[in-house]
Amino acid sequence: MALHSPKHSDAIIFLSNDSSLGKLKPQKRLQLVFRAIYFVAFLTKKKIGRNTLILSQLLRNPSIVIEIESINDHKEEELFHGINKEALAKLVREKDFNGLLQFGGVRQIEEILGSDQKSGLRMNENDLQQRKKTFGSNIYEKPPAKSFLSFVLEAFKDTTIIILLVCAVFSLGFGIKQHGPKEGWYDGGSIIVAVVLVLAVSSISNFKQSRQFMKLSDESKDIKVEVVRDGRRQEVSIFEIVVGDVVCLKIGDQIAADGLFLDGHSLQVDESSMTGESDHVQINKTQNPFLVCGTKVMDGYGHMLVTSVGTNNAWGQMMSNITDDKNEETPLQHRLNKLTKYIGSVGLLVAFLVLLTLLIRYFTGHSEDDNGHQEFIGSKTKAGDIMNSLVRIIAAAVTIIVVAIPEGLPLAVTLTLAYSMRRMMLDHAMVRKLSACETMGSATTICTDKTGTLTLNQMQVTEFCLGTDMIMTTSQIAPEVLELLQEAAGLNTTGEVYTSPSGPPEISGGPTEKAILSWAMTSLLVNFNELNREHRILHVEVFNSQKKRSGLLVIKNSTGKVYTHWKGAAEMILAMCSTYYVKGGIIAPIDHEERKELELKIKYMASKSLRCIAFACKESNPQSQILEETELTLLGLVGLKDPCRPGVKEAVESCRAAGVSIKMITGDNVFTAKSIAFECGILQPGEDLNIAVIEGSTFRNYSQEERMEIVERIRVMARSSPFDKLLMVECLKQKGHVVAVTGDGTNDAPALKAADVGLSMGIQGTEVAKESSDIVILDDNFDTVVTVLKWGRCVYNNIQKFIQFQLTVNVAALVINFVAAASSGEVPLTAVQLLWVNLIMDTLGALALATERPSNELMNKKPVGRTEPLITAVMWRNIIAQALYQVTVLLILQFKGSAIFHVNKKVKDTLIFNTFVFCQIFNEFNARKLEKKNIFHGILKNRLFIGIVGMTILLQVIMVEFLRRFANTERLNWRQWAVCMGISSLSWPIGWIMKCIPVSNK
Repeated sequence: MALHSPKHSDAIIFLSNDSSLGKLKPQKRLQLVFRAIYFVAFLTKKKIGRNTLILSQLLRNPSIVIEIESINDHKEEELFHGINKEALAKLVREKDFNGLLQFGGVRQIEEILGSDQKSGLRMNENDLQQRKKTFGSNIYEKPPAKSFLSFVLEAFKDTTIIILLVCAVFSLGFGIKQHGPKEGWYDGGSIIVAVVLVLAVSSISNFKQSRQFMKLSDESKDIKVEVVRDGRRQEVSIFEIVVGDVVCLKIGDQIAADGLFLDGHSLQVDESSMTGESDHVQINKTQNPFLVCGTKVMDGYGHMLVTSVGTNNAWGQMMSNITDDKNEETPLQHRLNKLTKYIGSVGLLVAFLVLLTLLIRYFTGHSEDDNGHQEFIGSKTKAGDIMNSLVRIIAAAVTIIVVAIPEGLPLAVTLTLAYSMRRMMLDHAMVRKLSACETMGSATTICTDKTGTLTLNQMQVTEFCLGTDMIMTTSQIAPEVLELLQEAAGLNTTGEVYTSPSGPPEISGGPTEKAILSWAMTSLLVNFNELNREHRILHVEVFNSQKKRSGLLVIKNSTGKVYTHWKGAAEMILAMCSTYYVKGGIIAPIDHEERKELELKIKYMASKSLRCIAFACKESNPQSQILEETELTLLGLVGLKDPCRPGVKEAVESCRAAGVSIKMITGDNVFTAKSIAFECGILQPGEDLNIAVIEGSTFRNYSQEERMEIVERIRVMARSSPFDKLLMVECLKQKGHVVAVTGDGTNDAPALKAADVGLSMGIQGTEVAKESSDIVILDDNFDTVVTVLKWGRCVYNNIQKFIQFQLTVNVAALVINFVAAASSGEVPLTAVQLLWVNLIMDTLGALALATERPSNELMNKKPVGRTEPLITAVMWRNIIAQALYQVTVLLILQFKGSAIFHVNKKVKDTLIFNTFVFCQIFNEFNARKLEKKNIFHGILKNRLFIGIVGMTILLQVIMVEFLRRFANTERLNWRQWAVCMGISSLSWPIGWIMKCIPVSNK
């Protein structure tokens, strides 16, 4: 029988022979047919009557199979055309279990999406693109970034800028009225151009940094997810996940899309990010198979079928409305803002005094114009002239405020952090929180993991013991024991082995799992496909850092025997055993002597830096669903070697020289921990190991007073739990330490959050750990942690350099203008000139000094800690010396310059301006080194610094020689240029002499 519709012939259902369904009753077969037809029709939004249906031999043939094909032999991807993605998304979003049952359950959805639980999707680019086109990509639209205009408007909100522009407009108006448009626009127009220039540079800088932060934010979100494609696990970008993908989930993963639970064990998720409920939710097939994007896996493992991605799920819709603003104010920026306000208040007071002095001198007839005539002559002076003079006086006072307020300090921090973040990314460290950069520079203690951080995380099984006997080949193992070992190593694992017909087998999972699976395959000769076919797993207990073991209940199909298998930390598994296997397959009891000998064997392995893992088993009741934990039989011990990373010893020594204490916190036993600690240089020969090495349980059971007394002397904590790690961090912080912590597991999250700086691992780290951290170490290398420490110190050091440079300019400019105004009634530096100086020190100076790379000499200093003042005594010494020299020289030029150089007032003022600018350029070199006498060391490595200094000199030449009307300057001859350069260059020997004077650190 065939039903045909000429209008809609794109779908067809074939019913053909299939022996697997032959045993079904006719009613059941019909239910299966119509349920499938209904499901397909619902998803494709088409009525059943409009499809072309061929029900060949429906009533005559008892065997049925349903298959969907294109009548015109269309490509497979055409199946997705018109599927109701909203219906799929709604199932998970509303957790509609009844709706799921109406559709035929998870398996039916898996089939219609063309996926398979075991083999996943095919690696077909056309198919993946079609899925993206039909169901959307796993990305969400972000709110539009702030435009350049918004940064300009923000810059315009500065009160002093507004006052300056108002003064410029008045000056422009009165100037044009008095001197005509051709000559009268210079004063007001020059101020406007200078203000616009300052605003443009500031806005462009902030705009570029904002874009850079956004780029880093996007990189931080591009995480890798394990999916099953072409029958094997492989890592793909979270943005490349498509509907129909089978995603592998393990503890610590953030669920990357909405989906349905396929299989797994003990899977629990934290849905607090979506629901606000803190209780963990159990995921299973029978009651709650719904997995929501944005939630986190807290226990167990499993596989998920992706049903909706991107903005089709609640997480994507929510994230589309959230602006990820990385421009948060850091603690250092907060301190600098307070400093800026304080200096600004001083500048405001000086500006008010200058304004008052100039007004008194003007109205008492003590001020003169450019021709030497008295400016104010009572009622004879025109109102326009009075207003013009008042505007000029007010503009001068406001300009002093602009120069006095060091707006460049916050800008310098932003530039330094942005530059550091970009460079740290190249050094394998991704900054998630800006404040971590500067805080890391103050770190006094680093609490580090062992595996993968101090070691290479490339585990290999190097030793295997059956009881107390070392085993070299499988021929030495009895067949029944070998079979149990194969079960223990091949089934009690979260890893997988994919056997490729063309290439070598691919092993996935954690480093320990991969090492054991590799050993099982090569030494125990496990055939994983056969092993999985012959056994059925009944129950699983997943490994966690509290119990440090994993277990499973498994039944052998051929015999019906049920075994409990445990695998984990050797001493903990041994404590659960009462018997053990020997070479001949005989089970021997573990008495007091035997237990002692086995414990010595474990210690011997650990002393060789081996991680010791034990296997144990017990035959169980077939009706039991509980994993027994007592009276087990020890199957054997394996020793896994994880060699230390090259260069880690030098990195530890570098930290020690820098005054930073390194503490290793590990889950391994005390003997392995000590061996690795000696190898890495954390423990030194001759140290009191009774105090330097401690177990987590011992530390935990101390009183608070006892912990506080010994915490600083601990170097290694073995057999620690995440709670012990958190306890140590809290104790160290109470002692006044700035603590950095490395972690990779979900249970490390509390310690990472509690630390001043949390450092998660980019390779082995779970998404929960990364979310809780401030910096992600992309290569899991302790050497990179030390690099981050160096960068942190560099950020702090660069900010101090800029503070020293800018405060020198502030002090000099304020004193010169105030003294000159009070004594002679005129300000030697005009509004435009002061704005130009402001531009040099705020933007170009920040760029030059804030982009110095970290040097090894930074690691020869002690950490600054929490209480060190931002402006040190050394910095005050340098600031006062340079400011005093600049003030002295410029005041001499102000009062005696015309007589000394036989020049008019205009040339004298140009000499003052030129000398003042070159003093800042030469002093910029002094600021490179706060304490070192050789200010040129490493200068060739910073091309940006050289480029900025060169550009500043070029612009200054243009200002003096070519923009005379704009800058109110006169051309200088080569002798006058030489005088300016010579006077300014004296700041170098003065700086060298001052650095010979010792200064107290207090």
